[in-house]
Amino acid sequence: MYIPPYFREDRLHVLHEIIRQYSFATLVSQHEGSLIASQLPFLLDAERNVLRSHMARPNPQWKELGEREVMVIFQGPHAYISPSWYETKLAVPTWNYVTVHAYGEAKVIDDESAVRAIVTDTVHEHESGRAEPWPMQLPEEYMSKLLRGIVGFEIAITRLEGKLKLNQNRSAVDTQGVIAGLLGEAGSELATWMQRVSSAPKAF
Repeated sequence: MYIPPYFREDRLHVLHEIIRQYSFATLVSQHEGSLIASQLPFLLDAERNVLRSHMARPNPQWKELGEREVMVIFQGPHAYISPSWYETKLAVPTWNYVTVHAYGEAKVIDDESAVRAIVTDTVHEHESGRAEPWPMQLPEEYMSKLLRGIVGFEIAITRLEGKLKLNQNRSAVDTQGVIAGLLGEAGSELATWMQRVSSAPKAF
């Protein structure tokens, strides 16, 4: 990924925050000599430096996982930036965004108990914050049938690249203008990230 120095984010806890917050990501790998991609939910095991996920067994992407390096793209908030929001008059439109690319070595997990753990942990991750979490109390026969229809996998992370393109290369006045513009439209989540970066760059 092309990352100018002022947009580079190397702090591990920030990269992990982005991965966890925007965990529905794109897995890119090779299959039969061509690129293939799938959008999947990922879990981060920070202690082991591993990503965990699963996909449908009919998806051919899993069949060559482990043979070459793979990439997972975690896309955070993004928005079109109008030059009308800048105080600087000579300017052009751009796009602001938050993203992390994770590279690593994948390993297919076909053991039912291990796949069950991935599914259970995924459900818990997304249900735990609800007022009434779904208990996942399914008949064993039904659950086993579902598990046979999916394949689990882990990716041992070898490299993380983070990019926060949030007007760090512009003046404070221009940046505040963009934040105000985003808050006035549908980019409040991106504006929040810009506020964090512009007001306290090391406060993550």
